[in-house]
Formats: sequence, C-alpha cells, structure tokens
Amino acid sequence: MPYTTEEGGRLNNFAKEPKIYQAEPPTQGQKRTYIFLGMAATVLVGGLILVAFFVSKSS
Repeated sequence: MPYTTEEGGRLNNFAKEPKIYQAEPPTQGQKRTYIFLGMAATVLVGGLILVAFFVSKSS
C-alpha cells in the first residue's frame, strides 16, 4: 500500500489510483438511441404535465 511518512513520524495512506483511459465517442447507433430516448422522455414528461393539468381543472 502506498504511504508517506510526514513530520513527526505520522503515516499517510493513499488509495490506489484507478487506471486511466480515454473515452471513445459514441457510434452512430448510440447517437440514434440517445435521440430516441430523449424524444421518449420529452413525450413522457409532456404527457404527465398534461394529465396533471387536466386533473387539476376537473376538481
């Protein structure tokens, strides 16, 4: 385990550092999926807002 000795003889432990890697850009299929999921989320939230609006008007 990596550690250093500080003034006064105290030990300071450090966590293991994770392996670093470079992220890869999304593929065309992943981009298409992101667009589809974004549109589905927008429709869902819009529908929920409409339902809440109509329910609040009916009471």
